[in-house]
Amino acid sequence: MSATRPYSPGDRGPESEAAVADAPAHAAGPGPGGRQVRRLSLDGASGVVPLSRDFTREALHAWGWLPAATADRRAAAEDVLLVVSELVTNACLHAEGPDELWLSCDNGKKALRIEVSDRGAGQPAPRTPHRAGRPGGHGMFIVQRLCLDWGVVRTPGATGKTVWAELGAPG
Repeated sequence: MSATRPYSPGDRGPESEAAVADAPAHAAGPGPGGRQVRRLSLDGASGVVPLSRDFTREALHAWGWLPAATADRRAAAEDVLLVVSELVTNACLHAEGPDELWLSCDNGKKALRIEVSDRGAGQPAPRTPHRAGRPGGHGMFIVQRLCLDWGVVRTPGATGKTVWAELGAPG
């Protein structure tokens, strides 16, 4: 599912905008509702895709998703890393690069949310019809297939957007 909404269910919501502005370049800690939150500033950074994957891998270790005890848990962690790669790559290719990566995990470690903000005006969407043998254009199709939900948040009067995706951990 893709949607443009003021904010999605479970999102940080409008009250967090001030917190975003005041957050340090690399923040970690409890967020709204006891969620664990990590933020990485990517504005002007080089090698943002591997940087984002390494940052996400560290968060997965801190939140107990890694090391994975089962094949299902390992696959869930790999899905998270793949979605981060796809969202950050899309920001690089279509939106002048990403500004920030936000990761948040609920206290039960059952769901993880990824947010990538950029200054782009475009609307991400899976290529339809999807043609598996065609090079390129698979990023949002992969995100759509792996995630519980995803969408786009825009702030009225501001340039850019935040593309978010939510993934669940195996039971």
